[in-house]
Amino acid sequence: MKIGIIREGKNPPDKRVPFTPEQLKSIQEEYAGKISVQVQASPFRAFTDQEFIDLGIEVVDDISDCDVLFGVKEVPVDQLLEEKTYFFFSHTIKKQAYNRKLLQAVLDKKIRLIDYEVLKNEEGNRVVAFGRWAGIVGAYNAFWTYGKKTDLFEIKRANECADLKKLHFELAKVQLPPVKIILTGSGRVGRGALEILNAMKIREVSVHDFLHAYFDEPVYVQLSSSDYNRRKSDGGYDKQEFHSFPEKYESHFQKFAEAGEILISGAYWDPDAPRLFELKDIAGEDFQLSVIADVSCDVGGSIPTTLTSSTITDPVYDVDRETGEKIPAFGSQTSISVMAIDNLPCELPREASQEFGIQLIKWVVPALLEDNSGILERATVARDGDLTIEFIYLNEFVNQHE
Repeated sequence: MKIGIIREGKNPPDKRVPFTPEQLKSIQEEYAGKISVQVQASPFRAFTDQEFIDLGIEVVDDISDCDVLFGVKEVPVDQLLEEKTYFFFSHTIKKQAYNRKLLQAVLDKKIRLIDYEVLKNEEGNRVVAFGRWAGIVGAYNAFWTYGKKTDLFEIKRANECADLKKLHFELAKVQLPPVKIILTGSGRVGRGALEILNAMKIREVSVHDFLHAYFDEPVYVQLSSSDYNRRKSDGGYDKQEFHSFPEKYESHFQKFAEAGEILISGAYWDPDAPRLFELKDIAGEDFQLSVIADVSCDVGGSIPTTLTSSTITDPVYDVDRETGEKIPAFGSQTSISVMAIDNLPCELPREASQEFGIQLIKWVVPALLEDNSGILERATVARDGDLTIEFIYLNEFVNQHE
């Protein structure tokens, strides 16, 4: 079997790789005679072509001879090769309209699409993800944004730091006032953000104390969905019911928005679930949030101030409290500054890639050599021109024409 690492074609190109040069070398050695590797030449990666070549990895322009192709972001439609097996984040399984043509092309070209997002073990837990690094960089960017907005301190951008160690070095410079910080999410993203909060030695407090107590130091609260969602009928909460029937619930996040100044949002959001707040709410004089780092970056999702995604080169925009409109970053003291970069791990691409590759080597590479591997079958969105049974719900979506 020959596997290929594709050149990222989305613009701007992603700097991450599915496997580092050292990891590809170890794959070739461990699976000698079973797996060979090619890397498509690229000037954009965090790892240079020469780094692959130096470790004996073949670098080519044409990878059409490969059986299985690994990328990171969506592959442009005109670059898809027919009847190949592809691994990448397709961003189609939530019926994302902007990628409908991609899924249509996958079917037309009889491609087997295996989406990283649905690679899960038998317990249903995801096994490969960049979430930890999104949380790390997203939380760091929250404080970078706060420093720029308040002019209290200045630290380097995350993408100017060579690695996580340098990121921590920058954070050591930060002197925060007694600001209250809200973190949502307890998965990979939330745990990544916690690494930053803990590195800064910011104290965690209870929900009650966050809402009612005064502190002379910065503090944070980590919220679960039960802290800000309640059943419409009686104000109760049942976790299983919330996940099965989120439309039965409403948000009562407003009290946190009145107490906190920084929000780091890392929670998964179901489109049927309530938003944390509504755009009209930000005009209220009690709405205290001034910096929102939407790490999950669901445009039109749980954070209504996420009007668009932002970019690494242009990371922040402001939202006017009165009009709800997007305005230039830090243009007003009273506006809300929003950081909503949709590819945060790209700011630390080498370390993020290394961790991702470790996960692939553990869960995916051995499965490639199995007949009808369960983990790969469950993550196969399409094959031979058809959607698989697990993803047949996308049929109406894929047959719609814009």
